[in-house]
Amino acid sequence: MRHHGDAEVRDGGDDLTDLAVNVRAGTPPPWLREHLAATLDRLAGYPDDRAAHRAVAARHGRPAEEVLLTAGAAEAFVLLARTTRARHAVVVHPQFTEPEAALRDAGHPVHRVVLRAADGFRLDPWAVPEAADLVVVGNPTNPTSVLHPAADLARLARPGRTLVVDEAFMDAVPGEPESLAARRDLPGLVVLRSLTKTWGLAGLRVGYVLGDPERVAALRRAQPLWAVSAPGLTAAEACCAPAALAEAEEAARRTAADREHLLRRLAEFDDVEVARPAHGPFVLLRLPGAASVRARLRDLGFAVRRADTFPGLSPDWLRIAVRDPATTDRFATALSKALDG
Repeated sequence: MRHHGDAEVRDGGDDLTDLAVNVRAGTPPPWLREHLAATLDRLAGYPDDRAAHRAVAARHGRPAEEVLLTAGAAEAFVLLARTTRARHAVVVHPQFTEPEAALRDAGHPVHRVVLRAADGFRLDPWAVPEAADLVVVGNPTNPTSVLHPAADLARLARPGRTLVVDEAFMDAVPGEPESLAARRDLPGLVVLRSLTKTWGLAGLRVGYVLGDPERVAALRRAQPLWAVSAPGLTAAEACCAPAALAEAEEAARRTAADREHLLRRLAEFDDVEVARPAHGPFVLLRLPGAASVRARLRDLGFAVRRADTFPGLSPDWLRIAVRDPATTDRFATALSKALDG
């Protein structure tokens, strides 16, 4: 469960076109690099997170005490696992595996609700056991690229239950129509966000938690002091500015158009089945002999993500990141050769 897309491009990955990692190409943008570079003169001082918390809170229409900046969304999963008293934790799969791994590392038994390809990997809220007092679900979900209706996720919220919605890829969806980030009326709701995907900050490690003040305070007590660096806090503040939000929205629209081009090219292959509809900056596909095809694609210069490490998926599944049309066309040529091989 600890296999992630970056493993596909280690050890010689510099020579590969990376379709395994879901970080937007060409990032971070120049203006964000300038903001980060300006923090170097302040590294002697301890990080002050107040301005970043206010910026994130304003971006989602919440008070600052309902925000916690974290060293990426991955740290948030660890903090949740360490502070929860849940007796019946449920993780909806296939999805990002770190939530389950963190819960298990903290000694919690985990129950799985596994969505089926035959149902389009769509969530039926009634499939989640009533006894569940902690539920984790991604939206849009990695790796299926499914965007669950906000109304369906809201049905999972109830007193006595913590509902964790991982929205790490939500800013890649134009308009964020199914986001719960601004909802303050749902009991037990915790929303996680990441700056990694849209802004290309995987190496900086910055994300945040949105939730009720009591929950956020408990997570803060479990968090090490100064967990987010000064550059990370600067990035969080800068990426919540109106101009940055407008840029992110435009990037999401470009990604959606690029994804449609990728889907059209994949439709040319009779042996390739794509999970649809897709809403994230990646698509999930199934084809016979996927492991061998993946190896041949690597020989042809393309790294793609194996998907059998996600619970509920077999070795016949691969995840492909959305890239610009020219890169997609080169990939389609390589895929044709890999399938013939």
